[in-house]
Amino acid sequence: MRALTIGALASALCAAAAPAASQQATDSGRAPSKVDGRLRTEIAIIGGLFESLRVPPADSFRLGNREVVAGSTVTGTIAVARGDLSIRGRVTGDAIALHGDVLVYPGGSVGKNAVAVDGHVRMMGGIVEGDVRSIRGLAGGILARAAGRASTATPITTWAAIKMVIGWFAVLVAIGVGVLLFAERNLDGVVGALEQQFGRVFWTGVLAELAAIPALLLLCLALAISIIGILLIPFAVVAYVVALAGLVTLGFIAVARFTGRAFVPDGGPSRAAHLRSLFAGLIIYLGLWLLAAAFTWNPIAGAILRAIAVAGSWVALTFGLGAAIVSRAGTRRDGERARTAKVVDDLAWQTPTPVTGVVAARRPVVTAKQS
Repeated sequence: MRALTIGALASALCAAAAPAASQQATDSGRAPSKVDGRLRTEIAIIGGLFESLRVPPADSFRLGNREVVAGSTVTGTIAVARGDLSIRGRVTGDAIALHGDVLVYPGGSVGKNAVAVDGHVRMMGGIVEGDVRSIRGLAGGILARAAGRASTATPITTWAAIKMVIGWFAVLVAIGVGVLLFAERNLDGVVGALEQQFGRVFWTGVLAELAAIPALLLLCLALAISIIGILLIPFAVVAYVVALAGLVTLGFIAVARFTGRAFVPDGGPSRAAHLRSLFAGLIIYLGLWLLAAAFTWNPIAGAILRAIAVAGSWVALTFGLGAAIVSRAGTRRDGERARTAKVVDDLAWQTPTPVTGVVAARRPVVTAKQS
């Protein structure tokens, strides 16, 4: 009976110790992997992005929190996903946490790199002998898109879109006032080109838009022939972009004034009348964008109104660019030359010359009599 009792107690102790040993082995070793397809894709992308980092296979990642206890040593790389990695002992390789933090406590050390993707590496008093990298947003951006998940970026609100349109309106009004004050003659020249050559300026603008990038490439190739030209390429690109932006802006301001003049009373050639026309034109074109911004909350109506606003702005910019090019930024004024020629023709009769077929009359000469 004593032997049977001792045997039964020993069996019970062994049965109780077996799960504990199994649990201890599970905690210290690698847990059964439950990595889904999305995590596998993210782990594969991490392995391709970081060449210096030894990323283990997806099945080697532990899901959830994991801790390297004090006094223990983990040989090689240790990796967790969707949890924190706490290190109080020694890790001879890399320490990787995906969607979690790497915490290195006093007495803990990492022999190579400590990397937290979509998390932080927190040094709590331990030592990392390699690089320390905390990558925030990578898994939420590049990795999520590669895994096929829709972007979680916050969409723009209706009020934010309206404020953006109002801001652009204020900027364009300020630019228009500056042009009226300091370059009114150039603006008049561009508006004159719109009045006299309406069809020509549109097709000129279309051709200029199509040739903008090829012209820049040809300019760079021409400069690349010589060594000095190669050094001037960055400056030429900046100057080209600034000049093109200036022509587009001047042209759009001219189109806005030209359009607004049809909706405001004609106040003559005064600067105040030009300012009213410019203000009305900007309200017309920016009003399309304001209407589209007001319907941001409705995807269908907002998309339709944005398409209308884009089309209207493109037509205005095309006309403006063509008029600025035809008028040479407002420096060419065919209308003034025509008026000057007409005045000369009207006054030609006052100076008869043999060229016009009229013989000049001989003036009387006063002679003194000889006494």
